[in-house]
Amino acid sequence: MENSQVGHLPVGNEKVDWRVVGYLVVTHVLAVVALFNFTWEAFAAFFILYVITGVGITFGFHRLFTHRSFKVPKWIEYIAALSGTLALQGCLLKWVAHHRMHHSYSDHEKDPHDSSRGFWFSHVLWTFYSDESPEKLHARKKFSRDIAADPVLVFMSSDFFVVASQLVLLAGLWIFGGWQVMLWGIFFRLVVVYHATWFVNSAAHIWGYRNYESEHQATNCWWVGLITFGEGWHNNHHAYANVAPAGHRWWEIDTTWMLIKTLRFLGLARDVNMPPPFLKTGRKKSAA
Repeated sequence: MENSQVGHLPVGNEKVDWRVVGYLVVTHVLAVVALFNFTWEAFAAFFILYVITGVGITFGFHRLFTHRSFKVPKWIEYIAALSGTLALQGCLLKWVAHHRMHHSYSDHEKDPHDSSRGFWFSHVLWTFYSDESPEKLHARKKFSRDIAADPVLVFMSSDFFVVASQLVLLAGLWIFGGWQVMLWGIFFRLVVVYHATWFVNSAAHIWGYRNYESEHQATNCWWVGLITFGEGWHNNHHAYANVAPAGHRWWEIDTTWMLIKTLRFLGLARDVNMPPPFLKTGRKKSAA
């Protein structure tokens, strides 16, 4: 369907999940409250946890678990899974399934955050809708079989683990840092991580340049790359989804790739998938 026909209205079996809407409203309100309770200690908690949970998404949920672009020991997998879970973007199993569906149906109706439905849908409104039809549940299971094969990752994908891990973090920040540290370390941090991640779905499908010609709308958006540890080089990523680096030119800063390279140097990352050499002149045709 055309964007003007679809907009942000529900499609198919989609229904508004008022629990998600309510949660996001409350989280954003408390993030605003945090702005009026600033301390440098609170800001430090925010920054440290922003890096840990943001990298948990980019390094762990995305490049490691979704695309299997490199391999690491199991103990690193589980640390990455915990770090990504603390970003509270849903459980690992569903996150992986959704992102693989995004690549399979990019910018089309079956894409969970279809950019053709408009900026606001691809940025945040897609999170308001749930589709628990047998067809959608089967698709999620199909796209996350490898995650479901690991009992530890299945446990870490449970509602209990997702909620309990965040509550433990919240309690620890409150007990040892106080109200301000808890506000910044949980609610302000979650809102910033949410919007940074959502900008990959929205802004990086609208603004920027393209190194590779493809049927996808993904672009390379430098400022999204900076706030998401390299994920903003989205045209590169859609062209070669299963490679470890997202930045393909020397000036495309990719801090997640720097971490992967460091682990490879230490012997903790192996079978690292690399893109072909980038041609300096002209646009390359995507392999996708």
